[in-house]
Amino acid sequence: MALRKPPLRDHHDERGATFTEFGGWDMPVEFDSITEEHRSVREDVGIFDVSHMGEIAVRGPDAEELMQRLTTNDVTELGVGDSQYAMITDEDGVVLDDTVVYRLPDADEVESTGTRTPSDDGAEFLFVPNAGHDEEMHRRWTSFRDEWDLDAEVHDLTDDYAMFAVQGPEAADALDDAADDGVVDISKFEARYASVAGVTCWVARTGYTGEDGFELILSSDEAETVWEAIEAQPCGLGSRDTLRIEMGFLLSGQDFDPEENPRDPYEANVGFTVKLDTEFVGRDALEVSKENGVEETLVGLRLIDRGVPRHGYDITDTDDTIIGEVTSGTMSPTLSEPVALGYVPVEYADPGTVVRVVVRGQSKKAKIESTPFLKDKQ
Repeated sequence: MALRKPPLRDHHDERGATFTEFGGWDMPVEFDSITEEHRSVREDVGIFDVSHMGEIAVRGPDAEELMQRLTTNDVTELGVGDSQYAMITDEDGVVLDDTVVYRLPDADEVESTGTRTPSDDGAEFLFVPNAGHDEEMHRRWTSFRDEWDLDAEVHDLTDDYAMFAVQGPEAADALDDAADDGVVDISKFEARYASVAGVTCWVARTGYTGEDGFELILSSDEAETVWEAIEAQPCGLGSRDTLRIEMGFLLSGQDFDPEENPRDPYEANVGFTVKLDTEFVGRDALEVSKENGVEETLVGLRLIDRGVPRHGYDITDTDDTIIGEVTSGTMSPTLSEPVALGYVPVEYADPGTVVRVVVRGQSKKAKIESTPFLKDKQ
């Protein structure tokens, strides 16, 4: 099957980007170097093309109920312009994907303010599945909508939208130079429509790097105009990965996977996204999990010996008995130290516990550490 391409694929190619397959998409992995792009985000500002992320709009009289019953957080707490991080779980409480849910202005509010959505669909909610999950989640939402006889429209708009992330301590200044609506005044996890380079964008103060930043969702037809208007270091998925690992942020399909590494939110240390006083698919199983406690949990690891931990490497105790597996790992560009994420039994999860990681057949000493690894980002 041919890879899906972001709207600016050819533009990035002309800029000299190298590409990789990710979630069925042909995406830029780096423009200049992962280290340089990583440093730009930590110290200045970078811009990522994350158009591989999905966008699914849900509207109608029962839109809120449908969102509430298919995500673990409480969408009734969202006012217009609010967003929240949530899990999408199956009946057993296993995480299928993680997502950010936005509450959009309804059609009347959009019309009264003179602002129009890029797709003009009047959606009340927009949620963002991970790369390659948009079709699956669209089917899930429509299937349960029909099963529950709810009145809601569900639209997969992934191919209609581009999505950019402007991240770093200078992100607000970079966006402010291109925007004309004072959008940089919005608070963390808030969003609104704004004009950037004359293009209507849904602008949220969210991100995946641990730095201040914004994510912009806009019509794919206007992607180049907005991308070129924001002065920032172009960044690829390589630095996005090193940045998120330093923060201990989960990557769908790698730090959890319903087939290869099924985990519930409590095992993945994102129990804060679960509101058990709401009714959603998987709620009963997660109530049991919370009451009984989990047997394994996601931890951070910092290698003491030389070596770079990678996905799939074994974690052992000091007697070389396998106790877990690395899910994500890298040489931290900020710390110049090897760090990783992985699941271990809860009795090994206390920070400071000495374990080992098997790197290319050699046992390397490591310590359990709380995340984020960059403590000043907590």
